[in-house]
Amino acid sequence: MNPLSDRDLVLELPTDIQSIENAVEFVMSRCSTCSDEAKRLNLNFRVGLTEALSNAMLYGNAHDPSKRVLVEVTMGHGRLQATVKDQGAGFDPASVPDPTRPENLTRECGRGLFLMRQLLDDVSYNDRGNEVTLVLRLDSGGALEGGAQA
Repeated sequence: MNPLSDRDLVLELPTDIQSIENAVEFVMSRCSTCSDEAKRLNLNFRVGLTEALSNAMLYGNAHDPSKRVLVEVTMGHGRLQATVKDQGAGFDPASVPDPTRPENLTRECGRGLFLMRQLLDDVSYNDRGNEVTLVLRLDSGGALEGGAQA
């Protein structure tokens, strides 16, 4: 693993959904390319990170205030990457039903995972299922490529 640079962030958050908004705002404020012309970065990454943090706190840590969520954000090399890890038992992302299938339209589960997959260029999980890595690729000119457009 590379040593942390001044463009990397490491945050440890309490399992408190009230902390999500401030954490996401802090991350976005540290991203130098988050400007009015970088709407996809500001929308897609913001929503993806919010969903990952929500899932970690609500499902992974099961609202347990004694548990924490670790967030590591790396900016550079044409990409913005966030890894969110909870202290829960984990899950199998493949077992979550597709929320766009007709039989699942009224069910609430799976929408956050679906959003992350649609808005980001890469979403991957560790083997245990208690850590998700989100990647948004940037081209060298500051414009954005891949993923959904804002």
